[in-house]
Amino acid sequence: QVQLVDSGGGLVQAGDSLRLSCAASGRPFSGYRMGWFRQPPGKGRTFVAGIDRLGAKTHYADSVKGRFDISRDNDKEMAYLQMNNLTPEDTAIYSCAVSTYYSERFQPMDYIYWGQGTQVTVSS
Repeated sequence: QVQLVDSGGGLVQAGDSLRLSCAASGRPFSGYRMGWFRQPPGKGRTFVAGIDRLGAKTHYADSVKGRFDISRDNDKEMAYLQMNNLTPEDTAIYSCAVSTYYSERFQPMDYIYWGQGTQVTVSS
């Protein structure tokens, strides 16, 4: 089992940046693909970004490409989501999650352990 703790959310203005962190413990973090998801108010959870076990390959939702950057540090058992040029449409609860799949995964159902989520609010 893996325990995940998200942090780094907050209230920012449009155009600002935030860096979310995900701290892992339990089984070795390097054994899992990792992803970030978000859930806007009143909507379902959607994929934001993903990264493979070694941190070599990343993939993003179209809505965040060029603005967000996912990374991981397996030695520190940490993952990050750097979010730049934020807009009000990015307002959501952001959660990190891990998957045992090797291939790219975009659906929440493919991820088995989840962080508790951190709120990101972007004002216009």
